[in-house]
Amino acid sequence: MNRIDRLLALILYLQSRRTCTAEAMAEHFGLSVRTIYRDIAALGEAGVPILAEAGVGYSLMKGYLLPPVNFSEQEAYALSTGVMLAQRMTTHSYNEKMQSALDKIKAVLPNAAKHRLEVLAKGMATPATEHPQQADLSVLQQAIARQQLLSFDYQNVNHTQSSRQVEAAGLVFYLGRWHLIAWCRLRQDFRDFRTDRIQNLQLHSELFKARTNFDAKDFLQHGTAPAQLKAQVVFAHAAADRARREWWQGITSEQQQPEGVLMTINCSSWSVLACWLLSLGTAAKVLTPEELKQELRQQSQAILTLYS
Repeated sequence: MNRIDRLLALILYLQSRRTCTAEAMAEHFGLSVRTIYRDIAALGEAGVPILAEAGVGYSLMKGYLLPPVNFSEQEAYALSTGVMLAQRMTTHSYNEKMQSALDKIKAVLPNAAKHRLEVLAKGMATPATEHPQQADLSVLQQAIARQQLLSFDYQNVNHTQSSRQVEAAGLVFYLGRWHLIAWCRLRQDFRDFRTDRIQNLQLHSELFKARTNFDAKDFLQHGTAPAQLKAQVVFAHAAADRARREWWQGITSEQQQPEGVLMTINCSSWSVLACWLLSLGTAAKVLTPEELKQELRQQSQAILTLYS
């Protein structure tokens, strides 16, 4: 990235945030803090109204905005890919908003670039056949951004239904589902709500004050069940690739062996790991621990009993 592009990117970065420290900008752009200071000084000399507040950071003067910037053809490709992936992870109404944004970008592209984008769209696909049934993500996002109260009916894993009023904190995607993390006024604690179990969703005008600085990445790392258990499993080579793609609680180490790949698997439950390993059939062999082997025997026996 040349300096002109970097200075423009720095303005856009500041424009999208209320305040930002030089250290955060340096980390984002992969530069030294000294280079950021020089760039900010250069922008100031060029007439860009950047405000500095000790102990807080930098910000653009209120009301200062760059004129609309045309998207490049490569950026349009990236958004087209995002629309395609959204089909697997969001509802139909949300995907319509994504498509609408892409159409606005296509409208200002040259005809030749527009044609290439259409060719690319036809050349990409996912296995998704229909949109997942879940709560409207755009409503959940509005509740998070504006700190508006939500209410809905929720059905838990035992199919017991209850009415909830919640203060939305974040949305995280794991185990193939979007999850709403929110303070539940019924339970008086933070709860994890699977969005496909939410019904009769309503957004209220009542505002609330955030109870914590929720961070989605931190939640995924520390908020889910800790994977403190470890197992050694030998996978056939094809199954090893599937393990890397599917096993969500982590793989500590891998070692190539004549019969396959020896992996140290992290998990929080022998039962959950055993259930997944059974889906691999004879392509996975547990070496340790004995508790996991016993769980596999019990689940296998239950399957035999079911079909005997």
